[in-house]
Amino acid sequence: MAARNNTLAKGAIYHSDRGSNYTSAAFSATLNNLEIRQSVGRTKICYDNALAESLFAALKNERAHRTVYPTREHARQDIARYIEIRYNRTRRHSALGYRTTRQVMTNTRSAGKPPDHIEQLFRRAESSGHGDA
Repeated sequence: MAARNNTLAKGAIYHSDRGSNYTSAAFSATLNNLEIRQSVGRTKICYDNALAESLFAALKNERAHRTVYPTREHARQDIARYIEIRYNRTRRHSALGYRTTRQVMTNTRSAGKPPDHIEQLFRRAESSGHGDA
């Protein structure tokens, strides 16, 4: 969804857990075609994927568990709307300095580089060997 709806920065990273859907050859090929670097969390280290887990927890608590979907397609569309409109545009995130994802993306694009706290997270992760496959 991010690659379809946004222009991704050169060298963008897709981080996930080690689920078979994310480690498949087909998924890796899709990331390669989009020129996105793949990163996977270490086995049994839940903190590697904490931000993604936070998204899924919020999605379940704020939307999916409160809604009865008549079809799978209705669920897909509603969840996509939740992520794009509520989660990215209006919900503030402590990990982003209590700003919305949209605010961070806008500031990053206008400055031409990631915000300092994001840059620090990447440096810390790289120096400790977290994530890269």
